Amino acid sequence: MARMIFVNLPVKDLQRSIDFFRGLGFELNEQFTNDQAGYMIVNDQAAVMLVTEPFFSTFSDVKAIADTSTTYEVSNAISAESRERVDELVDKALATGATASKPPSDEGFMYSRSFQDPDGHLWDIHWMDPSAIEG
Repeated sequence: MARMIFVNLPVKDLQRSIDFFRGLGFELNEQFTNDQAGYMIVNDQAAVMLVTEPFFSTFSDVKAIADTSTTYEVSNAISAESRERVDELVDKALATGATASKPPSDEGFMYSRSFQDPDGHLWDIHWMDPSAIEG
């Protein structure tokens, strides 16, 4: 079995966050969703667990939850199949409640756009020309 990654993110309003990520095309896995967390499927190898802040705070006895309005906690990056798909996903995010976090980056062989989700978590959607990877 291939390794998977599960990104756990604290959220203020679970339903708002679930609706936001559904708007991006992520699928909700009802089996692992309750009133404290929502399991959003990115693909077969990655998932985002949206966890209410009170429940998330029980995950650690040594650190407080980062205030994403002032703290850069992590940058989550997701690849896209094309430049057009990058624009499509980010435009959906912006229309569903995200805010742009920096101007698009276009290196020719690589293109990316960034946004902050409704809870202030940073996301980067990027595309890289497959021929640049092979070389």
